[in-house]
Amino acid sequence: MEPTRGITLHNFILQNQRKQPGATGEFSALLIQISLAARVISRELSRAGLIEEALGFTGDINVQGEEVRKMDEYANETFIRAFRDTGLICVLVSEELEGPEHLIQACPVGGYSLLIDPLDGSSNLDCDVTVGSSFAVLRQQHAISPEASLLQPGVQQVAAGYILYGPSTMMVYSTGDEVNGFTLDAGIGEFLLSHPHIRIPEKGKYYSVNEANYQNWSPQIQAYVDHIKSAKGYSGRYVGSLVADIHRTLLHGGVFLYPGTAKNPEGKLRLLYEANPLAYILEKAGGKATTGTERILDIVPTQLHQRVPVIMGSPQEVSLAEQYIAGPALV
Repeated sequence: MEPTRGITLHNFILQNQRKQPGATGEFSALLIQISLAARVISRELSRAGLIEEALGFTGDINVQGEEVRKMDEYANETFIRAFRDTGLICVLVSEELEGPEHLIQACPVGGYSLLIDPLDGSSNLDCDVTVGSSFAVLRQQHAISPEASLLQPGVQQVAAGYILYGPSTMMVYSTGDEVNGFTLDAGIGEFLLSHPHIRIPEKGKYYSVNEANYQNWSPQIQAYVDHIKSAKGYSGRYVGSLVADIHRTLLHGGVFLYPGTAKNPEGKLRLLYEANPLAYILEKAGGKATTGTERILDIVPTQLHQRVPVIMGSPQEVSLAEQYIAGPALV
């Protein structure tokens, strides 16, 4: 039975909770806290251009070697504040933190960990372009070592999703079955169900990739992109905000690529809190997500900030990319 459009995210989560025998409400509360952080970040972004010193850089460098923007720091702290003292998650991992943030010192087996990119695409903020947050939820597997429990393959995520901060703010997530999207009604401060049971088209008409890197790709990736560009019916669309590009791909189909280069063969995107949650969403919606040689959700991580090449989207486009990559060497 399709859920009622316009139902609040809070009520939607509680309805699903009642379907789970023995549910304690902790998982529901965790999802609701994510939506709270999203609402706070959305409010701040909507007025960032009016607040003195809200935009620009802090002067710090994060663990990725990137300059930290003030809104990156704000979004990161917002997620931490949303969960501090709640007892809902044991460990938080963020793009902006070198190591895990322990919010519960004695984490029980079965407890939850949250992995986030608090504000993807923040370099676009100064020109008012859409940005987003991505998140993944894992269960604690080791009583002694919470860190070891963070290095799980994406297929073991118990929930994942993203928040899109654009003309409207949307939260799209899945807990393992269907993918649903909720749009924030700023007037009442609630996320309302706007996109029930999202399914990606089997084949799309858009390709999304940073073609400035073309000369540094493998011959196979070059050949695949050349084919897509020359094939009838395709148009190029690239925002440069990962969540925005994935959201368009999810709704309209096609393919998003962030392949490795000669200099960075592992690509740019982080596995645990960028590639895994977005791959999870796309697969649950009927799509595919691969490095080109293996399913992203099957990768067993070895590092918190591990990077991975990415090809995601409609099954036809992604399968064709795999064929090009598996084919004979091109010269």
